[in-house]
Amino acid sequence: MTARPVSPSLLSRCFAAAALIIVLLAPGAGQAQSRIKDIADFEGIRDNMLVGYGLVVGLNGTGDSLQNSVFTKESLVGMLERLGVNARNDSLRTKNIAAVMVTATLPPFARQGTRLDVVISTLGDAANLMGGTLLVTPLVGADSEVYAVAQGTVAVSGFSAQGQGQSITRGVPTAGRIANGGIVEREVPFQLAQLDLVRIALRNPDLTTARRVAQAINAFVGVPAAKSLDPGTIALQIPVNYQNDVVGLLTDVEQLRVAPDQVAKVIIDEQSGTIVMGENVRISTVAIAQGNLTIRITEAPQVSQPEAFSQGGTTQVVPRTQIDVDSGEGKRLGVMRAGVTLQELVDGLNALGVSPRDMISILQSIKAAGALQAEIVLM
Repeated sequence: MTARPVSPSLLSRCFAAAALIIVLLAPGAGQAQSRIKDIADFEGIRDNMLVGYGLVVGLNGTGDSLQNSVFTKESLVGMLERLGVNARNDSLRTKNIAAVMVTATLPPFARQGTRLDVVISTLGDAANLMGGTLLVTPLVGADSEVYAVAQGTVAVSGFSAQGQGQSITRGVPTAGRIANGGIVEREVPFQLAQLDLVRIALRNPDLTTARRVAQAINAFVGVPAAKSLDPGTIALQIPVNYQNDVVGLLTDVEQLRVAPDQVAKVIIDEQSGTIVMGENVRISTVAIAQGNLTIRITEAPQVSQPEAFSQGGTTQVVPRTQIDVDSGEGKRLGVMRAGVTLQELVDGLNALGVSPRDMISILQSIKAAGALQAEIVLM
């Protein structure tokens, strides 16, 4: 008996079918999965907020009024005294200086000499920071320690111009930025590579998601090293084979994919009429009817003119009024069956012809009736 050669096209089709079966049988293939790094934060890898008080000089008469901004005057006098200039007995009237708050974000593991972007915002009645220069300003953290200093020319995206009869303002000329205007002077002490236990914090705490993250990590490392402590925290014990490579372990872990779970919510912004519903929103059997009484009055006056060559005729305006009444009789009573999906709920409400603001009232009424199996969050 001789073996028959297999056709290359048949072989390729078999491989394609086998790959399709593997994809379909893979766990969670039908669910939207996210990387752990996109839904969680690792212990110690975080930013720190910095703030400082400084002076911007070189303004073209658009700075603080020293009579109205006492803190600007005292800061100016103190700065001049440190430079050896006695200005206590002089009457200062300059408007080329402004007191500002300087803010920056210290990235995780920023080393000495690292450059930072800083944001400048006025404190007094300065009208424009364009063309100003920030003097050396210490930036402190929440522990009152200086971690960076800032200095440089302020870049302002907005502008303001005015004349005797009109003024115009674009953007915010009283705030600006200095790209790479800050320099790190002190490092935040934290030794990530020496940790024996790393905590992972979920950005949206959820019991199911926390358990899925722990299971995904344990399946990857091959030992029960991860355990969910609460809905927002997973504790990861560093395995023996990663004792000297904590950074490598976290690099591999953050690339793992899980399907995050979420609570069914309906987010409503009544001011803008915005409605956002999650895919897990369900409703019980309920009947919905919506209709409003609308009266529309339209004025369309017409001009009546006399015939040509008529004697004594005058042109007059004749009023024409049209009144339309919409009592919502065309709106029918809609029935939503139990367990309908989000798409079916939206289609059903759209079939009633309701506006987004009316839809907000309907959703609140469904929730009050106990038929909406979701949490309503009002913004």
